[in-house]
Amino acid sequence: MDNWTFGFTMIIVGMGGTLVVLSLFAVLMVLLKKIFPFKEEEAK
Repeated sequence: MDNWTFGFTMIIVGMGGTLVVLSLFAVLMVLLKKIFPFKEEEAK
């Protein structure tokens, strides 16, 4: 594998990994919002 092929492979894997991690964080946020819904405090 020459340097150009290795470079493009690392770019594709890096961008793909970043998008996968960001999508997992988005799913985690949705699940946390369903588990712990926001409740406004009532004025006393």
